[in-house]
Amino acid sequence: MKTLRTAALSCAALALLLSTHAAAQQRMYKCVDAKGKVYYTQVPPRECLGREAEVLSGQGRVTKRIESALTPEQQAAREEERKKQLEQEIVAREEKRRNQALLNTYSSEKDLEDARARALKDNELAVRDTEKHIADAEKRKKALEVEKEFYVKKPMPPKLVQDIKNNDVELRNQRELLEAKKRQVADINAKYDEDKRRYVELTRGAPAAAARAAPKK
Repeated sequence: MKTLRTAALSCAALALLLSTHAAAQQRMYKCVDAKGKVYYTQVPPRECLGREAEVLSGQGRVTKRIESALTPEQQAAREEERKKQLEQEIVAREEKRRNQALLNTYSSEKDLEDARARALKDNELAVRDTEKHIADAEKRKKALEVEKEFYVKKPMPPKLVQDIKNNDVELRNQRELLEAKKRQVADINAKYDEDKRRYVELTRGAPAAAARAAPKK
């Protein structure tokens, strides 16, 4: 019984080998050389090395296409196209992430406008705080100038020299900060204007966009 089973397995393996060999024998390669001559061979000829070819089945159907070798210029162009597609995919994913974050952050247009008001209010408080620091520094500057007058005809103490220098630096920094805080008003409004535009588009202006932003289940 064991001998019969072994023989059956050997026959099956032989049949598989023969069928594979027959399929390989039936497979043909079709290619065209640089002079335009067409070749049909079981093995790709040297004349078609690096050129585009087609693998044909026994029935003459194309089962596979072998691309021709790319020139350095073609390789560079393909790599550039691949990078461009990758960049576009990254931009699309980032836009989808930002859209979903926007929908998760605000429940309504009023909610968004309330957030704008809070941001503007916080900035206004920061402006007032900076203005107070500037006023205090200007008072210290006047006091230091008065103290400095006592040393018109003699060297000033090192501590007074350093205090004057430190106060000047603080005044300059606070004034620059104040200008930056005032400019932020326009930046805050621009940000919330853009957020509102996208929010309206996602929630009522463009249903398809909202569908794209929705998480996949």
